[in-house]
Amino acid sequence: MSFENPSVSVVMPVYNGEAFISESIRSVMQQSFQDWELIVVDDASADASVDFVQAICAEDERIRLIQLQQNSGAAVARNTAIESARGRYIAFLDSDDLWLPHKLERQLAFMQEIGAAFSYSAYERIDEMGRCLTLIGVPESLQYKQLLQTNYVGCSTAIYDTSSVGKVFMPTNTKREDLGTWLILLKELPYAYGIKEIIGAVSCVFRSVIT
Repeated sequence: MSFENPSVSVVMPVYNGEAFISESIRSVMQQSFQDWELIVVDDASADASVDFVQAICAEDERIRLIQLQQNSGAAVARNTAIESARGRYIAFLDSDDLWLPHKLERQLAFMQEIGAAFSYSAYERIDEMGRCLTLIGVPESLQYKQLLQTNYVGCSTAIYDTSSVGKVFMPTNTKREDLGTWLILLKELPYAYGIKEIIGAVSCVFRSVIT
């Protein structure tokens, strides 16, 4: 494990996320796979998000905070983190979402076992109290044309391998920047591969704070 060259860079944008940001960050800190860095990009929050992140940064040097001077949207925040990332793998986690403790370990082993450069997983949707609303299943693989029909890839489930595709940045000219990113990846790759079990990305549909 190297703080200078981690295996995984976790990208987390935040905007006015004080209610859930600490819980989201701690779900990264509690991973069984520990060779990661977490890059939190604050998109000019007006609440105490920065204070919460700074307090946790003092606990763990693998967590970095970047502050944008003006609100620019989630795509710009994520791209800022990707540009700063030092890891081979880029993983995404929104500041109101959670990972189960074995998420990174399980997903990276899956990718390495089958040689996948882009992967995703099933996930739960929960409410603001953390109660499960529904389970979202995913196909075992996806091609570009399939993704055009339905976006099966939850943003907080996605990981891609920069050793295969380089750093891929999110388009900033659309409100569906996550889908745009997956389509860019699948123009370069024949398939994205899905893990059908829920391994950690929990999409909090009633508590989204990303703009």
